[in-house]
Amino acid sequence: MARKPKTWAEKMNAPEPHIEVTDKLFAGIPPGTRMLISSPGEVAAWLRERLPYGQTITVPDLRIALAKARGAEATCPLTASIFLRIAAEAAWDELEAGAKLADITPFWRAVDPKSDLAKKLRCGPDWIAHQRSMEAA
Repeated sequence: MARKPKTWAEKMNAPEPHIEVTDKLFAGIPPGTRMLISSPGEVAAWLRERLPYGQTITVPDLRIALAKARGAEATCPLTASIFLRIAAEAAWDELEAGAKLADITPFWRAVDPKSDLAKKLRCGPDWIAHQRSMEAA
């Protein structure tokens, strides 16, 4: 019998963030670097708690901020993008279920509407661009 796929909310319950020391060059991160492997929950919490209304952040800058908050030198670029997507899709589910926009993770502040990630999200790049323009007004 096939297993039912996890919901985005279930995917939010990933393992806790941890730091690994890279043993070889990885995505431009040199060997010996203390690299954070974050979590969807940590990404969502950072966006909710540290990125105020009307402000945006790039994914590379988000990775730097997450690493600094944990005492690491870098954040894994692969998992950071995956975790941002999980946080975004879980927030979208909450919005579709009737949550107020102010009560969900403000993922649009970290997802560039022109990015590949924006194209993958169910909300789409146009919705992200609209949210950013509403906050900039």
